[in-house]
Amino acid sequence: MNQRSKTMAENRAKLIFAARKAFAEKGFAASSMDDFTANAGLTRGALYHNFGDKRGLLAAVVEQIDSEMAVHAHEAGADAGGGWPGLLAEGAAYIKLALDPEVQRIVLLDGPAVLGDPSQWPSQSSCLQSTKLTVEMLIALGTVKQIDAEAAARLLSGAALNAALWVAASANPKDVLPKAIEAFYALATGLLNTPPCSRV
Repeated sequence: MNQRSKTMAENRAKLIFAARKAFAEKGFAASSMDDFTANAGLTRGALYHNFGDKRGLLAAVVEQIDSEMAVHAHEAGADAGGGWPGLLAEGAAYIKLALDPEVQRIVLLDGPAVLGDPSQWPSQSSCLQSTKLTVEMLIALGTVKQIDAEAAARLLSGAALNAALWVAASANPKDVLPKAIEAFYALATGLLNTPPCSRV
């Protein structure tokens, strides 16, 4: 990497860091471009060059945080031992992040309001592909029914995302969280080849 490219990468990182802090504290609407540039020690020109506008900067911040959320969920799945328990743990971990103030405000409230449908975000696409691979493996093992892996992955990812959005937007997120996770488990269990026997 030459010096110019290195400087551009550093400036981009500084602006994302400053914006992430401002968006978390003030929200998108109340944050100004002067907040970002002053805190980053850069000019508006650097912001325009790297992101185009404030919306472009929000998109970069959302992608960074959403990618971190995906990593956190993946680690939760690995801790649960992978496979079917891991898939459920990943979904639950993602939903639980709706209680994180930064995630709640930037990704789940301001993000959809400014950037549109979260299922179309690049970071969500990456998460979807990971879930699809897991579903394909579970189908091959006979754990999950012989259904279209992409369809199942999209429904699982969509259920976790919409549960997180519901938790974040609710008046009492902590009260809603367990309900959301319980419903997510119930929906996901329908994919199992041999669902657990219903309790009488």
